[in-house]
Amino acid sequence: MKRVVFMGTPDFAVPILEGLIDNYEVVLVVSQPDKKVGRKQILTPTPVKRKALEYGIEVYQPEKIKIEYQKIIDSNPDIIVTCAYGQIIPKELLDFPRYGCINVHASLLPKLRGGAPIHKAIIDGYSETGITIMYMDVAMDSGDIISQEKTIIKEEDNLERLHDRLSLMGKYLLLKTLPSIFEGTNERIPQDINEVTYAYNIKREEEHIDFNKSAIEVFNLIRGLSPVPSAFTILDGEELKVYSSRIGIKKEYENCGKIVNIYKDGIGVSTKTGEIILTEVKPFGKKRMLVRDYLNGVNKDELIGKILK
Repeated sequence: MKRVVFMGTPDFAVPILEGLIDNYEVVLVVSQPDKKVGRKQILTPTPVKRKALEYGIEVYQPEKIKIEYQKIIDSNPDIIVTCAYGQIIPKELLDFPRYGCINVHASLLPKLRGGAPIHKAIIDGYSETGITIMYMDVAMDSGDIISQEKTIIKEEDNLERLHDRLSLMGKYLLLKTLPSIFEGTNERIPQDINEVTYAYNIKREEEHIDFNKSAIEVFNLIRGLSPVPSAFTILDGEELKVYSSRIGIKKEYENCGKIVNIYKDGIGVSTKTGEIILTEVKPFGKKRMLVRDYLNGVNKDELIGKILK
């Protein structure tokens, strides 16, 4: 049975690890170091680490993989599989395994290279995305493509739904692709550098809703960040997180970001091209809630005309 080292960190990578465990000998799992999480700053293992320990597989968590990779070489893998690991893999490691080092990436490369391809596919209005199995190279997500599978981005998709669908797609495409790699019959297609786009990790300022943009751009931002980290705006000087919305009437407004309508289940806000209706929010210091419940605790008449900043 082929010896596999798996390198991954977040929830997205867990199904891929499970698929490998069920079909191959996973001799070592490499994940990012544990981090302190929450208000109480509790040291928390990564999702991939937790899953590996459930199966009794040794976990290695180097601070800097570019210099702390000897343990991986000593495990003598036939192949290294990575998925959302979070550090650049050094060339010494890429060149070691007999069958190479391959990556499961959540986009149709060369589109959306980087750490936030699922977020950006929705935010940037892509009609489709998918999974790419690729050989790893020293540059970020630049290696030769082995296989790909597409999925349509539906209007009802948000980050969470697309994330979960792509994660399972990644598992099954990897398991479908690995035999051809071991047999030496797989494709190896260089990426077209003229088609490259990037999906860098989301910055805090990108989470802020700009109502001066079109309604569809605001709609895509909200669903592309839902539920985590979530888009936000400022109402009465306090942060208001927004988790879902729908597009309302098309109309030209003089002032963007103004609350123009109150519905039973939503708050209508003006944008460059019309109304965006916020339907699920989290006011500062309170829990996440449907806007219909939020409206029960506020003066609806006083909301009309307020500006979201």
